[in-house]
Amino acid sequence: MAQNWTPNSWRQKPIQQVPDFPDLAALSATEAQLATYPPLVFAGEARRLKNQLANVSEGKGFLLQGGDCAESFAEHGADTIRDFFRAFLQMAVVLTFGAQQPVVKVGRIAGQFAKPRSSNIEKQGDVELPSYRGDIINGIEFNEKARIPDPERQIMAYRQSAATLNLLRAFAMGGYANLENVHQWMLGFVKDSPQVERYRKLADRISETMDFMKAIGITSENHPSLRETDFFTSHEALLLGYEQALTRVDSTSGDWYATSGHMIWIGDRTRQPDHAHIEYCRGIKNPLGLKCGPSLTGDGLIELIDLLNPQNEAGRLTLICRFGHDKVAEHLPRLIRAVEKEGRKVVWSCDPMHGNTITLNNYKTRPFERVLSEVESFFQIHRAEGTHPGGIHVEMTGNDVTECTGGARALSGADLADRYHTHCDPRLNADQALELAFLLAERMKGGRDEKRMVVNG
Repeated sequence: MAQNWTPNSWRQKPIQQVPDFPDLAALSATEAQLATYPPLVFAGEARRLKNQLANVSEGKGFLLQGGDCAESFAEHGADTIRDFFRAFLQMAVVLTFGAQQPVVKVGRIAGQFAKPRSSNIEKQGDVELPSYRGDIINGIEFNEKARIPDPERQIMAYRQSAATLNLLRAFAMGGYANLENVHQWMLGFVKDSPQVERYRKLADRISETMDFMKAIGITSENHPSLRETDFFTSHEALLLGYEQALTRVDSTSGDWYATSGHMIWIGDRTRQPDHAHIEYCRGIKNPLGLKCGPSLTGDGLIELIDLLNPQNEAGRLTLICRFGHDKVAEHLPRLIRAVEKEGRKVVWSCDPMHGNTITLNNYKTRPFERVLSEVESFFQIHRAEGTHPGGIHVEMTGNDVTECTGGARALSGADLADRYHTHCDPRLNADQALELAFLLAERMKGGRDEKRMVVNG
């Protein structure tokens, strides 16, 4: 157990990004009520994820982490969850083939309700109101009542997370994740894409592999691994009162776990080493993520790694790098070298979304070509440094939204108004997300071919 740590020791530390709840008695009552509720996830599941991430840190796997920027109460429904899961599985299959390695599947779902903000105040015209901080805290509607932080929203978030997890577990283990289904969905995407000729070659190779497996008797009927999959949940641990209420002792190990999600991460705005979010996260045994932005120094990163993973456990810590397509070459190499010099075991993951946000026609958007450029640079830098590019972390949806420009269908700034539905930041739609997976798989395959040529002389 972490030294001098308890689930509430974070309360003695400075804290950033905390909402100003007007009724502290109601807040305490809500947290006490949550503390009596069943866990959303279990310690054994978190340990299984950690074991899979340990393989990624050793170069034996790849992490796909993605989902909503911020989940909403209004858009919660079975179809939304199904469409996300379907797009996510297609990405995973394509990346598995490209990497020729297992893909660890972690959704930004069933808990991703709180959002950090660059300003405490939002202004429209002459009216100023508290900023929207996610449905777990206040409402997105621009009026005084909606923007007051309301503790009861934490109960709603818990119940929505429980319902979402219930459906995800059914999809993952009940046959919906059958590899043959996912392959047919993927072929449908390829057939309808404007880039059909580019993707057909890779799709045909996956089809040939599937046909070969059937020919030698490997089917979903006799191999459960082809019809079931591990799927884990994650979110930013921003609202620490909620996290504390769902922090429980594992009866088998005596360790503390956050049972709000399998993996939680610390944002770029809340990673101060002597502040509350680091204090809370250092004491739980879940796999952790740490967002790494341009302001993070090599020494600062090592200090944070030592606080969050003092035992240097493989799979414990994922570094989620978010620099921007034009800054990654400047900042990523120095962080890699600092970690390598000290021999720290981490998973390196690329978040190509948060550093590439621009405003176009009064909409926040992310150009697809910039997203792809940052991912490509991430892979090139890791190859140059001799380290493993272990994953990607994307904001995406299974819906046909128009929030990010570009992609095979060439969405423009004029298209953004058509279906701009996000409650916070722009997301890749299902086609753009799968397109990113195909382009990344091409590069993974190219990297493997280069290695073979070097090995074979």
